[in-house]
Amino acid sequence: MKARERKRERLVARYAKKRDELTKVLKSTDPSEEIQVAKWDAMMSLQKLPANSAKIRLHNRCGLTGRPRGYMRNFGISRVTFREMALAGKIPGVKKASW
Repeated sequence: MKARERKRERLVARYAKKRDELTKVLKSTDPSEEIQVAKWDAMMSLQKLPANSAKIRLHNRCGLTGRPRGYMRNFGISRVTFREMALAGKIPGVKKASW
């Protein structure tokens, strides 16, 4: 799963600029006919891009275990890993009060 996520990250980085340009065309509010044709072409081009190149497809995962749920952004790990590391004393300043 980690390797699949890395592959998606590379795809997102590769197609980000192209996606941004196409979405700018799609968000245009000009009602002229030539703009409407350009919007249609942009929409078709967006659909032809790989689905995994969309930023929404990325998923946060624990840096140590790869667990997708309970991800803590500040630490880059899952809540389970955080708890284990806190109990082992590897995270300074964390006291076990009640969890």
